[in-house]
Amino acid sequence: MSSEFNHPKNPIRIGSRGSQLALWQANHILYALRDAGYHVELEVIRTTGDRMQQPGFVAPPNLDGKGIFIKEIEEALEEGRIDLAVHSLKDLPTKLAPQFTLAAIPKRADARDVWVCEPYWSLNTLPLNGKIGTTSPRRRAQLLALRPDVEFVDIRGNIDTRLKKLEAGQCDALVLAAAGLDRLKRAEWVHHRFSPEELCPAPGQGALAIETRSTEHVIDEGRDAYIRQAVACFNHPETRFCVEAERVALDALGGGCSIPIGIHCVPEFEKWRMFAQVLAPDGEAMIQIDTAAPLDTTAECLGRWVADDLKSKGALELLNA
Repeated sequence: MSSEFNHPKNPIRIGSRGSQLALWQANHILYALRDAGYHVELEVIRTTGDRMQQPGFVAPPNLDGKGIFIKEIEEALEEGRIDLAVHSLKDLPTKLAPQFTLAAIPKRADARDVWVCEPYWSLNTLPLNGKIGTTSPRRRAQLLALRPDVEFVDIRGNIDTRLKKLEAGQCDALVLAAAGLDRLKRAEWVHHRFSPEELCPAPGQGALAIETRSTEHVIDEGRDAYIRQAVACFNHPETRFCVEAERVALDALGGGCSIPIGIHCVPEFEKWRMFAQVLAPDGEAMIQIDTAAPLDTTAECLGRWVADDLKSKGALELLNA
């Protein structure tokens, strides 16, 4: 650790959204850095995605769905107002602008989706035409593939807000990411964790990303190198391989958060195992694969192979439809 840069008057500045979960994620990294002896501060930045959660929000005509939770944070990072950002990896576009880099991807939490419903402890026991709260096109299509009768309610806001809306009867059940509930110690609400064969998670789900300026956009060469070195210890090689393979496959399919694609990679018995689902929005058609690759396969090769396999089975036709 360089004493030249580790100074209380010039701390490492972490940028984060102000949501409950985003603050947990940022503070998780902040406390670990402080425990390692670094001086660190947190700066909360309001994003377009945060404003979209508010009632009455009117989207601008040129709004791009990709990166709505990171645009303002990346602007602060590029300008040097913060030194690093902590994101939910699935919020990041598959290709970063050249001025940024993913300096570390920590060990992934549970990537699965979960069923939250007190009276009915599984999707199978939900009554006919039950109402499920989710805005995710992926989850909607996957749930319709399993239960074509269910209906959906747009439930927005942070996790506690959604749980309160469930309690208030605005829907019969919620489907949420396990990682968020686990991190915020709300796991008692979880009654079923869907396997990747049932609801294949979104690429990068459950993983965090620590983003810094890249070597192509240096504000202070010595300090920027010090920042990247400080966070390098968080990088988890297995998680990084898995999420990179997932993101390569998603990019090759031209996908984002607005289309029904699930891709999930895990290490298993000295091989990489990868699940993928591409669905029609109404859930009536689905292409699903479950494949394995040897450990010496690169993430790039695995991701592209999975994408090519999906394309050969008609994935692009489903997505274009």
